[in-house]
Amino acid sequence: MTRLRRLFRITWVFCRYRLDTFLPVADLPVPLKLLFLLAPWHLFPRPRLSRGDRLRRALEELGPVFVKFGQILSTRRDLLPDDMAEALKQLQDRVPPFPGDTARQIIERALGQPVSELFAEFSAEPMASASVAQVHAATLHDGQQVVVKVLRPGIERVINQDLSLMYLLARLLERYWSEGRRLRPVEVVADYDATIHDELDLQREAANASQLRRNFEGSPLIYIPQIDWHYTRRSVLVMERIHGIPIADVDALRAAGVNMKVLAEKGVEIFFTQVFRDSFFHADMHPGNIFVDVRNPADPRYIAVDFGIVGTLAPDDQSYLARNLLAFFRRDYRQVAELHIQSGWVPPDTRVNEFEAAIRTVCEPIFERPLKDISFGHFLLRLFQTARRFNMEVQPQLVLLQKTLLNVEGLGRQLYPELDLWSTAQPFLEDWMRKRIGPGGLLKSLQSHLPSWLEQSPEMPQLVHDALLQLRQSGPSDPRSRATLAFLEAQQARSERRWRRTTLAAVLLAAALLGGEPETRLWLAQAPAWSWALMAGAAALLLRAGR
Repeated sequence: MTRLRRLFRITWVFCRYRLDTFLPVADLPVPLKLLFLLAPWHLFPRPRLSRGDRLRRALEELGPVFVKFGQILSTRRDLLPDDMAEALKQLQDRVPPFPGDTARQIIERALGQPVSELFAEFSAEPMASASVAQVHAATLHDGQQVVVKVLRPGIERVINQDLSLMYLLARLLERYWSEGRRLRPVEVVADYDATIHDELDLQREAANASQLRRNFEGSPLIYIPQIDWHYTRRSVLVMERIHGIPIADVDALRAAGVNMKVLAEKGVEIFFTQVFRDSFFHADMHPGNIFVDVRNPADPRYIAVDFGIVGTLAPDDQSYLARNLLAFFRRDYRQVAELHIQSGWVPPDTRVNEFEAAIRTVCEPIFERPLKDISFGHFLLRLFQTARRFNMEVQPQLVLLQKTLLNVEGLGRQLYPELDLWSTAQPFLEDWMRKRIGPGGLLKSLQSHLPSWLEQSPEMPQLVHDALLQLRQSGPSDPRSRATLAFLEAQQARSERRWRRTTLAAVLLAAALLGGEPETRLWLAQAPAWSWALMAGAAALLLRAGR
């Protein structure tokens, strides 16, 4: 019955704001088309609002789950026209707080003690209230000021109900909309499903905060509050209370004498450091979650809160993304087109010349201009329109990255509109690529993989024996036998190539080093045996990279 009432509520809001006008009715089968033409929402007059504002207000009325979904959807310029995406960026979690007594009960149930014993002081009046949780101020018995984040009661049940309806709509779009298969709406909802359920586990958020704190320990760029694990559970999180100026309060920042150019540049550096150095980034960096430490106005530092949404990138996506950005910065559109094909982001039969020309048309107008003159929203819209023409599929793993990039753009515009994003980001990416493919990066890769190679090497003879025994039992005509034989032949050829590379690398390395300075020869004479193996392995990797 509860689910049925929720469905009626959603239908009512859908009708009231005439959201039927957004659906691709012309592309639907005839029975569905007739259903939509005869549906009751035609009895409602169309509100005198832009379509973006109609969608925004509808999501706000439907509640926190739809609000948060709309916030994420605002970054998907491939799914929405530019005006609707801009309207959704204004969505805010306007959620009434739940009673302080309820918060006390949740805390006591989670921690097994009365609030009066857990804290020296606890404010029943919440500091902030959002869709998933609300925050209360408190003081520990040792005098430390903390904040207590409490999960909203009953939120998981509401989320599961709304998600089931979102999945239903996504499946209908994927089945009956001509663009549905390419835009993969079911995967979009699935990504949101994972994101929103991650936010329901405050221990997971605490773990994210701890990881970010380790990544930026002692950094002048950003400060991450410390988590108090003694008082943190799935429904309750306690962390250090921070004091700073909200980054949205530009007047207060200027009054404090903050160097806005440095602050804006640090925001860009934080983004690229998280994405490329750590492959672990705060993916909810909207102004409500960012504060500024102004104790040193000439060198201000960011303070981040709310770590429920973080993003990661696989090494392949990380590498392709960095190479794509560098190629964009250098205006090497040929390489951009080739990288999109190599990564599988566009079909392999794409004509490189045509794709290159289309990318050039989108990118050329935005270069060598300050951030105030560049709209990344417009740029992404044009880029996705180009991608649609070449049947580029949406990459769900990059959705959070796009969302974070748009947040960074918004902060940059607000703080220092003259910021040149390209000149700020390009040196960082070039340095990262040098470290990744240079000798240091190869040595690090060797150190990472060598233990597993050594661990697996004793097992190889037994694996080969088992495979040959299976071949003899099943006969050479069996498809699995042929596949196994092909695999063994490939492994043997790979081993022979690896041995030749390693031997050649060791000879070249020894000749180069022994022909060097006397200090070098003295160091080599005293070096342990493992260092020679490490250098030979690194040289072999270098030879392999140069093939």
